[in-house]
Amino acid sequence: MIDSTHWLLTLSCPDRPGIVHQVTGVIVEAKGNITELQQFTSTESGRFFMRVQVQSGFDRSHFERDFAAVAAELGAEWVLDYVGRRRRTLVLASKAGHCLNDLLFRQRSGYLPITCELVIANHPDLGDLAGFYGVPFEHHPVTPETRADVERHILDVVAEHDIELVVLARYMQILSPELCEALAGRAINIHHSFLPGFKGANPYRQAHSRGVKLIGATAHFVTSDLDEGPIIEQNVRRVDHTMDVPELIAMGQEQESRTLTEAVRLFAEHRVLLDGSRTVIFS
Repeated sequence: MIDSTHWLLTLSCPDRPGIVHQVTGVIVEAKGNITELQQFTSTESGRFFMRVQVQSGFDRSHFERDFAAVAAELGAEWVLDYVGRRRRTLVLASKAGHCLNDLLFRQRSGYLPITCELVIANHPDLGDLAGFYGVPFEHHPVTPETRADVERHILDVVAEHDIELVVLARYMQILSPELCEALAGRAINIHHSFLPGFKGANPYRQAHSRGVKLIGATAHFVTSDLDEGPIIEQNVRRVDHTMDVPELIAMGQEQESRTLTEAVRLFAEHRVLLDGSRTVIFS
């Protein structure tokens, strides 16, 4: 639930002395009460990152005006939002429903502060699942001939619904570099993480035949480098020789669902800040 008196401010800027003092000074002047504050300085990039929640009855426009002057002096990128506001989300899917089901269930239960505006899939299989949760569903087959049209439609949906986050919930398609660029910093993908790694068809069968001892999942921002975008969340579990392929698949899908949902939560709560090819996570 949105609390109109509870605000959330995130910022990043070149590091220097006195940043916290300047930021909190503006909050004090607005008679704000800080309920949560996290900060981090990256020695690699030399940038400072901050996330602060503030309870106050201050007028947003006045606070933005006063803070904009400080932000300009700091050379800061910043966002001011309500705590708990649901982020408008588009989900892309294919046939596997475990990630989509977890996202929609946790949205309905209130765990995820998102509103899924639409599910777009390249197969019709998950239409009933989306319908069960009352979420609109579109089926657009992706072929070499239709790929460009489908991607244009995705961008049209993003613009029409003012989408803030695109989630690839086991969307088994490679996005074009142009689409990746258009969605930079607001599209999250999930993939399995086997140690060692297996690509191509039947990765769980490959993993079983090699006797892997660890399986997991990685959620990351989408980039044109396949499965190599900045990492948001990872999980891993041990497995052993007694587990057959169906058991590995079930365990892997559980990790994928859990990891993707957590990455979406972190993003939706403004807890993920980009630091080049890395992420700063204020958990």
